[in-house]
Amino acid sequence: MEQLHAYWRMAYIEAPRYPDTKRPFTELPALGDDRTALIVHRQALSYLILNRFPYNPGHLLAIPFREVAELEELRADERADLMEAIVFAKRLLTAALKPDGCNVGFNLGTAAGGSIAHLHAHIVPRWNGDTNFMPVLGQTRVLPQSLDATWEKLTQTAKTLKV
Repeated sequence: MEQLHAYWRMAYIEAPRYPDTKRPFTELPALGDDRTALIVHRQALSYLILNRFPYNPGHLLAIPFREVAELEELRADERADLMEAIVFAKRLLTAALKPDGCNVGFNLGTAAGGSIAHLHAHIVPRWNGDTNFMPVLGQTRVLPQSLDATWEKLTQTAKTLKV
């Protein structure tokens, strides 16, 4: 049997899970510490945050500041701002991580996989060959970069991109 050694993962596994709340997407922007919150970019009506439980390194969420559960609850200016955040997220991931593609989507409702009622879009960078046997056989994802290192790279790159 082959062994997979990912020793750096233990620091991630043992890290405290923040926050223990039902409303993280409302509370995290109010922290005043974007690094702790993993917020990589703010706009007038929405923001980008690293997913704490990512599918791939750089997995971002685009979230309106105002808490709504459905797309049709957003005002026109909020919809436009959220779409600009999604476009900026794709540009940011392309510049910083150089993926071969991206998945962009919403999980609307619990039946669609939505686990938090606050509306948010997923922007997931993808690389050719990034899927492997681990999720299928081991119910495990292997992430080659820590959230902190990804946050650092994305926030530094975001400073160089125009909104």
